[in-house]
Amino acid sequence: MPSLPFKISVLVFIKDKDQRLLLLKRNKTPNQGLWSPIGGKLEMATGESPFECAIREVWEETGMSITTDDLHLFGMISEKAYEGSGHWLMFLFNCKSEIQSLPPPIDEGSFQFFTRTQINDIPVPETDRQGLWTVYDQYSERFVVMRVDCSPKRELEIVVEELV
Repeated sequence: MPSLPFKISVLVFIKDKDQRLLLLKRNKTPNQGLWSPIGGKLEMATGESPFECAIREVWEETGMSITTDDLHLFGMISEKAYEGSGHWLMFLFNCKSEIQSLPPPIDEGSFQFFTRTQINDIPVPETDRQGLWTVYDQYSERFVVMRVDCSPKRELEIVVEELV
């Protein structure tokens, strides 16, 4: 395995009153043109925690003000060689508070609500289709730690390391 940069990020799953999930159609890489949950990279130089990052990203992307009490950490996924360009450690959160309305577009992209079933038929990153949404479906009310080998030209390999 070649030496690749390692990044730490969060994804936050937010629903509206009808239990539809808020997704962002990304204008930028990674995943340009694809739908993803709210999220972003930790500001590691400032010592930002995953919870602080989730709160900041939700505010920056949606204008919704939340606290740590609004978040349920349900997973950590270590992705090896995502798109062959880097390794990621992702913290996955459910937001316990509902978003009241569709946020306006931002530089990163535009938003839309989707039912969980509709997400199966929209353009999402392939690793999300094969792994992330399965993790959400199975573990979003629990806690799971997984590792995923995303090495290009290989089948996605997902290993559950701990399940609570």
